[in-house]
Amino acid sequence: MIKSKFSIKDLENLSGIKAHTIRIWEKRYGLLEPNRTDTNIRTYDLTALQKILNVSYLRNVGIKISAIASLSSEDIEKQVRNFAEKNNRNDHAIQELKLAMVNFDQNMFQRVYQSSLEEFGFSGVFYNLFVPFLEELGFLWQSKTINLAHEHFISHLIKQKVLVNLEKLQYQDSVQKDKVYILFMPENEMHDLGLLFLNYELLKKGCNTIYLGASMMLESLPFFKNKEAVPTYITYITVQPVEKQLPSFLKQFERKVKQTDDVELWILGQLAQKIKEKDLRENQKVFMGISDLMGKIPTLIDA
Repeated sequence: MIKSKFSIKDLENLSGIKAHTIRIWEKRYGLLEPNRTDTNIRTYDLTALQKILNVSYLRNVGIKISAIASLSSEDIEKQVRNFAEKNNRNDHAIQELKLAMVNFDQNMFQRVYQSSLEEFGFSGVFYNLFVPFLEELGFLWQSKTINLAHEHFISHLIKQKVLVNLEKLQYQDSVQKDKVYILFMPENEMHDLGLLFLNYELLKKGCNTIYLGASMMLESLPFFKNKEAVPTYITYITVQPVEKQLPSFLKQFERKVKQTDDVELWILGQLAQKIKEKDLRENQKVFMGISDLMGKIPTLIDA
């Protein structure tokens, strides 16, 4: 069921404008006209949500609220389009993705994606649009502004784009023969979007990869050591293992997987940043993010 009613707190979380400020703007400028429940609680429809997102965008590009409030909703939309064509297009695209998610509108998602793709290419779309959007998505989920259906809907659409672009590269011959990157997620870790994109970036550089995906037991990993290619294992930790189990996970990798000194473990993800330096072995390294890791990878083929 499409969410068609929003609280003022929802508008605050989605737009970044404080609820107190929205109330002031309603009273001073008549910016929004909320409906009221029997207990006098404000509720807002999708039209109001779209308007406050547009207002937020125009405020962020430096227009005063008094000037914005003097415009009709149609003129506000026109101003947003004009500014988006000149600059700050990425901020506007993120706002549109929020609307597409809330309204379960896959056609709007496709329009935003296609427009950004033509301007930035797929890697640019992921870094400049999807990554900041997904960061906001986490907050919206934690604050209960969106529910599981919204999160699954938009995450699936983003994942679909990663897979479409990944397929264009994954069957090409690898340039790199002496090293293979084994991409896996620890047991019970299912959030594989970042790891999928990393696979795309590695293949784009001509690297040799084996993608194993979500929830892999360490006991299943020691089979990739051979004379031709030295494996570097890459994992992405978002929720599992939990922080207090991270030292044990690193020790188990050393015992169950490593085998020889030239085998490395590279670690990314939100929880990876919780790993203490003293718990890392010499062959284990934490990266701040995908771009940080990719900076260590040589380009093996022409882009």
